[in-house]
Amino acid sequence: MRIPLLSLYYLLFSAAVFAQGPANEQAWLQRVIKGQRKEILTHGAWAMQQTPVTVTAATCARSAGGKHDFYSEGDYWWPNPASADSPYIQKDGQTNPDNFVEHRRAMVRFSRIMGALAAAYVVSKDKTYLDKALLHARAWFVDEATRMNPNLQYAQAIKGRATGRGIGIIDTIHFLEVVQALHIMEKAGALPPQDLQAIKAWFSDYLQWMTTHPYGLDEMKAANNHGTCWVMQVAAFAKWVGNKHWMDFCTQRYQEVLLPKQMAADGSFPLELKRTKPYGYSLFNLDAMTMVCQILSDGKQHLWQFTTADGKNMGKGMAYMYPFVQNKGRWPFAKDVMYWDNWPVAQPFLLFGAVAYNNQDYYRLWLKLEHDPQVEEVLRNLPVRNPVIWLYN
Repeated sequence: MRIPLLSLYYLLFSAAVFAQGPANEQAWLQRVIKGQRKEILTHGAWAMQQTPVTVTAATCARSAGGKHDFYSEGDYWWPNPASADSPYIQKDGQTNPDNFVEHRRAMVRFSRIMGALAAAYVVSKDKTYLDKALLHARAWFVDEATRMNPNLQYAQAIKGRATGRGIGIIDTIHFLEVVQALHIMEKAGALPPQDLQAIKAWFSDYLQWMTTHPYGLDEMKAANNHGTCWVMQVAAFAKWVGNKHWMDFCTQRYQEVLLPKQMAADGSFPLELKRTKPYGYSLFNLDAMTMVCQILSDGKQHLWQFTTADGKNMGKGMAYMYPFVQNKGRWPFAKDVMYWDNWPVAQPFLLFGAVAYNNQDYYRLWLKLEHDPQVEEVLRNLPVRNPVIWLYN
C-alpha cells in the first residue's frame, strides 16, 4: 500500500511528538495548572457547596419509566398546532423549551461538580474535594433511595411517537468526566472498597445495556455524531471497569468506521454540515473524536497519529476547524439556526490537540476562549470542561 507523501510526513511528525511520551503530557498538565489554577480552585469551592441531586428529585407524568429511570424528551419536537392530542412534530435544530429536561440538567450538574472537585484535587492534592465527590457518586450509583437505574430506556422520548429512543444515549456523555473523576478517586484511595465495587458494577451494567439493547445497537450504528458519542462513552466506561474487549472494539470502530466514514478528505464532517446547526455540530463531533483518541491512546495505541489509507486523521480534522474557531466570520456555510452567537468556547479539541501535536497556536487560542460557559445548550454539548483531570496520570 502506497502512503501519500503528506500523510507520510504527518506520521513521521506524529511519531516524533509521541516519542516524548507521558513526560510531555505531564509538562502540559503543569502548564495548564499554572494558567488555570485560580479558576480551578474557584470552581472547586463552588462544587464543595453543592448537595447531591439525582434523577429522583424530579418526575414527569409523560415518562413510561419509574422514579429511578432517567427520562428526557427530544429537543427538536413540538406540539402539533393542528391538535393538542396529536403526536409531536419535528423542527430540526429548534429546541422546544417546554420539553422535560430536568434529569439532563441534574446529570450536567453532577458532571460539573465531579469534574470541578477532581480538578481541584489535582491542583491542591486536598482529599477533602474527593470526600465531597464520594457523596455525589454514592447518591447517583449506590444509595437505593436516590440511585439511577443503569439504562437509558426512556431518554429522548417523543410524545405520541416513542417512549424512548436510541439517540437518547447521547444524554449520558455527561458521565464522561464523572468516570474520570472516579478514576482519580480510586487512584487516590478515596473510594472505599464497597463503594468502588458498587459503582463499577453500575457502569458494567450500563455498559452491558449500551452494547446489547436495541437502542444501544442503533446508536452504535449511527453515521454521525451519535455514533461518535456512543464510541466515546463505551470507551470511557469500559476503561473505568477494565473491559478490554469493548476498549479494543472502540479502537477498531474509530479506525474502521468513525474516521474513514465521517471525515471528508479536507477534514470536515459532511453529515454535520448538512444539519441546521452545522457549526455547532462540527465542533461537537470533532470534540467527541478528540476524546476517543484521548481515552484510548496509550503506550501501545496512538490514535492521534492513526491515518487512513486515503490520508484522514485527527490532525487534519483539527486543522480544518481551527481557522473557523479563530475567526467564525470565515465560516463558509450557513449559520446555525439557534445558538450561533454562543460558539465557540474553549473547545477540548484545541487543548488536547495542542498536547498531542505540541501545537502552540491551538493552546493560545484555547486560552482566549470562554472557559466557564453558562448557556444550557452549550453545557449540553460540552461534556469535557476540566482538561486537567484528563492529563493527570
